[in-house]
Amino acid sequence: MTYMITSTRPLNQVVAPRLPNAPIQYEQKHIDALNNVLRLYFNQVDGILKQLQSDNEFFTVYTVATLPSASTSGAGTRAFVSDALLPVFGSIVVTGGAVKVPVYSDGTNWRVG
Repeated sequence: MTYMITSTRPLNQVVAPRLPNAPIQYEQKHIDALNNVLRLYFNQVDGILKQLQSDNEFFTVYTVATLPSASTSGAGTRAFVSDALLPVFGSIVVTGGAVKVPVYSDGTNWRVG
């Protein structure tokens, strides 16, 4: 299944953690507290990376013919095609070439960009 990032399915935002200050003397409880903060942070980062993954790849590459409907996908949805012909930024993507290019839905058509 392909997961597309849209305005209705945005990425979660992660804020860098405030790390605890180091004490002058080593104590195991302070190292454990630091490890817990870092573990939580990296678990959140892993969650975002999983949102970006699609079928164990970061992006599903479509041909222009296999793109889902632009209107069904919704305006602002992004995808990637492998067979664009002479892509010009903002123009409607056309099949027949061998250019790999990102595209976005304007709600009606897939456009280069």
